[in-house]
Amino acid sequence: MKTAYELAMERLEKDSGSTKKLSDAQRARLAEIEKKYDAKIAEARLQYDDRAAAAKTVEEFDAARATCADQVARLESQRDKEKDAVWNEG
Repeated sequence: MKTAYELAMERLEKDSGSTKKLSDAQRARLAEIEKKYDAKIAEARLQYDDRAAAAKTVEEFDAARATCADQVARLESQRDKEKDAVWNEG
């Protein structure tokens, strides 16, 4: 008897073709990329949180928060590109 997960995966495979399998090395690299960018994003947030806390005006506060959001978005985009490169190998 098959589990609901196995049945769902069979339907998915039938509808969209076979799913791509990752090697252990690819999984490790994806995890490493996640870890690296999680640290960079946390560092950026801390840096800009310090700037926002030190802001003397609402404009300075808003500028720090906007800069932080831009930086985080840029880092997330870089992370996704690196992960896509691993997914699209071979």
